[in-house]
Order: sequence, then structure tokens, then C-alpha cells
Amino acid sequence: MDLTINNIDLVIIVVYLVGILLVGILSVRFKKMTSEGYFLAGRGLGWIMVGAALFASNISTIHLVGLAASGYNEGLVWGNFEWLASITLILLGLVFAPFYFKSKISTLPEFLEKRYGSTARTILAFIAILGVLFVHIGMSLYAGAVVFHSFFGINVFTSILVISIITTVYTVLGGLKAVVVTESIQTIILIAGAIILTGFAIAALPEHGVTSLAELKAQLKPGQLKMLHTRESLGLLGEGGYESGLTWYACLLGYPILGLWYWCSDQTIVQRVLGAKTRHDAQMGPIFAGFLKILPVFIMVFPGVIAFVLFRDVIGTDANQTLPVMINQLLPTGLKGIMAATLLAALMSTIAAALNSSATLVAVDMVKRIKPSTTDRQQIKYGRIAAVIVMLLAMAWSTQGDKFSSIFEAINKIAAAIAPPVATVFLFGVFSKRGNNQAAVATLVSGLLMGITAFCLDFEPISGYMYLTKGLHIPFMMQAWWLFVICSVIYFVVSYSTPRPPREIIDTYTWESPLAVITRGKFKGLKDVRLWTLILLLTLVLLYIIF
Repeated sequence: MDLTINNIDLVIIVVYLVGILLVGILSVRFKKMTSEGYFLAGRGLGWIMVGAALFASNISTIHLVGLAASGYNEGLVWGNFEWLASITLILLGLVFAPFYFKSKISTLPEFLEKRYGSTARTILAFIAILGVLFVHIGMSLYAGAVVFHSFFGINVFTSILVISIITTVYTVLGGLKAVVVTESIQTIILIAGAIILTGFAIAALPEHGVTSLAELKAQLKPGQLKMLHTRESLGLLGEGGYESGLTWYACLLGYPILGLWYWCSDQTIVQRVLGAKTRHDAQMGPIFAGFLKILPVFIMVFPGVIAFVLFRDVIGTDANQTLPVMINQLLPTGLKGIMAATLLAALMSTIAAALNSSATLVAVDMVKRIKPSTTDRQQIKYGRIAAVIVMLLAMAWSTQGDKFSSIFEAINKIAAAIAPPVATVFLFGVFSKRGNNQAAVATLVSGLLMGITAFCLDFEPISGYMYLTKGLHIPFMMQAWWLFVICSVIYFVVSYSTPRPPREIIDTYTWESPLAVITRGKFKGLKDVRLWTLILLLTLVLLYIIF
């Protein structure tokens, strides 16, 4: 489906690219750059900017393309990845952010060193860089390039190169402040573009004989508009639904493990919280992002469901064409350019976030520790060099994107492999008074090896068969849960077999009890994070009752 790009759309795209590049550079142009300014935006971010940046860092082209494709194939069930993210964002805001802000850390591995020891810090830095390469940048680049090729006819490699250069320039020059300022703008563009496309899709339904919800359901697969499923109801959605394994209990048990890694302990995401101005901003930002995460089900997954009704004969079995077909068929000239800018916004914000976090990990967790006398200027230089190298490696990896059947499922399967040990050491790090350095190291090393083994056994290009999903009927979400259970056993067995951690570490970095998360401190009315947490939880409960 190679289309000739309209001049108006082309102008809109070019203006956007140039504009975002200038905004990113000028946002820090007249400020003297320190390492704290470069990596953490001078710790001056308010909660709105923190929340918007958390959302924008997460929503990539993979989401826009993948969620539309998943909606087309299986329906709203993939929206659980969005709504359950709000739960782990609550954990970030209430449970982890107070410790992160209090300890004035620059990286998440630095927090592990304070809580456990230097070896745990090194291992987590390595895992974080793996996440940047394989999840955050590589697959995002490929997804963006495929979309641009499919409806603008731009060569995949050309797309990867142009997008990479522009994003690298403003991220490497401007640091986190440039990333967050541009992300805030991109969040608005992204949400607006997705709402516009959803509106056009809904408006087109009457032309296809759909004027009510009952008529819409009649033209869909059974359960395509349901969020919660059993194994039997997933089977009604086709082979893809059955193999996804997204039963209600798999989502309930498995997603929090992925979310604990991604939202609470992954440098790319949490770096926004580390740059917060006050503790209140560090806590409210994630809650605000939790409210924003309600939207994608309605403006990213649901349009894919509508596309099943409107364009089933055009899309056929190639679900990844859902979004390009909708843009081409539904949007007029001009709006196509805006939607292209939306895709660029999603892509560039994710890549920029990942690049900045990799620069931080290398400069702070590696260079500064190897050579403590490293100056601020040298740290920034090494961070910039690292960002460029990581980008080059990710560009190389992105060319392998066509080896995966589903990009969105691929990134979650990779996450399921690396999340369990990290989730274990962070969760019990703030709640267990017995967890020590030996337990953290044993859990991280053994958990990572088990995760990689499970991924390889279940990845057909490597093993030739999905031994866990098809052989043992353990899909990737339940794999994440059982790996977490095994990691937890390892953590506590080693903890109780070795000496207790120092008392001062426990007093500084653990909650005195789980209830202290919500009972500590006086109630502050409308400004209290706990009130907005309750409102967010009640909203989610209501939505799940409806859907």
C-alpha cells in the first residue's frame, strides 16, 4: 500500500519535526548545564509535567499501531495493559516515590546500592540498558518505520535514520529538560490525534449499518468489547485470543509483575519522578499519569475494534495495517499530516526518554563509579557519547523487527523475561526488613537467567516451538507470575540464610509496615495524594464493572 504523500501533509510533518527540534534545544539553550540539570532537569519538574512525561514516555508508536491491531484481532482485552498500569502507577506514587525523592538518587540502580549494595546496582544497570536497547528504542523505531512505509511509501531504513538523527540531536544536546518539555507538547498532540481518528471512525459506522451498540456487537466477534475473559471466551476470539492467554487471572497476577519493573523500577520511565521539584510533585505525577492511562482503551484499542467492522475486507489478516488503513481511509488531507505528527510524537518521546536514561545509567552508574573524580562536564560528555552508541546499536536491532509476528506482544514477552527478578528486589526491598545484598544479587542473577531461558524456549525462531505457551499452556503473563514466585522464594531463602542488613539501612529505606503507605502523615484535603489515589481506584472499579 504505497501512497504518494500529499504536499500539505508533507509540510505539516516537516514543520513538526523542525519545531520539536527547536523547542527541545531552546528549552535549555541559555542555561549553564550541570550534570543534575542534564540528567534530572535540575530537579525542577512539577507534577503535571511529570505525569504528562510519564504518559508520553510510555505511549510509543508500538502502542498506537499495536493496540489498534490488537483491538482489530482480539478486542478490548489488550486494554488491560493500560488500565492495570494505573495500579502500578499508584504503587510508584505511594510506595516508591517517597524513598526515591528522599534519597536524592539520580538512577534506580543507585537506589539499589543504597538499599542493598554495589553489586546489585551494577546488575540492575545492565538489565536497564538491555531494556532500553531491546524494548524501548529498537522495536519503537521499527514500528514507526513500518507505519511510515505503509502509508507514505518512505523506505524503512530512511525512516529509521531520519527519526533517529532528529531525536538524538535534541536529547543529546538538551538532556532531561529538553525531553520532558518536548514530551509535554507531544502528549497533547498524541491524545488529540488519537481522539480525532476515533471520532472519524465512529462517524463512519452509520454508513456500514451500525447505529447502536447492539448493532456494533452483532458485527463483532463474541466478547470483542469485553475487558475480562476466561480461557473459553478467549478461544471465541480466534487462535490469537487463545494464545494470548489474557484471562482475567493472568492479567491480575501477571501484569503487576511487568508493571512493577516498567513503571516503578525502570530508569527510562522513573527518571521523570527523580526530576520532580517536591515530594508532592514526585507522588502526584504518577497519579496524574494513572488518570491519563485510562484514555488509550477508548482512543487506541477501541478504534481497532471499529476497524474490524469498517475495513475487515481491506485489512484481512494483516492486523498491523489497521492504523495505516484507518488513517488513509478516514482522514482528509491535512489531518493525515497531523496524524503522522502524532505517530512521530509517540515514537520520538519514547526514544528520547530511553536515550536520556541510557546516558544517565552510563555516566552515573558506570563512569562516575569507576572514576569518582569525573567532573560534571565530563559526565555530560560521556553520557552524550553513550546515548549515540546506544542509538546506533538500537538502530541495528530495529532492522530485525520483522522477525516478530506481533510487535506489541513481542515487547511484553521481552518484559516478562526481565521483569520478575527486578520486581522482586524492589518490592521486598521497601517492605521486607530481612532482605539483604546477598538475596538481591542471587535473585537478580538467577531470575534474569531463568527469564532469558523461558523467553528462548517460547520463541519459535529460536526453539522451533512455543514450549511453554502451547506445550505446557503457560502463556507469557503467567510465565511472569511464576518466575516472580520462584524469585520470591530465592530472595527469602537467601535472606534468612545470611546475616541481617544493617539497622540504619532498614530504617531509611523500608516502610515500617504496609499500612504506613496510606496512614503516615496528616490528611491535606484536595492536595492529598491519597484522596486522588482513591478517586483513581474507584474510577477503575467502575470502568471494569461497565466493561
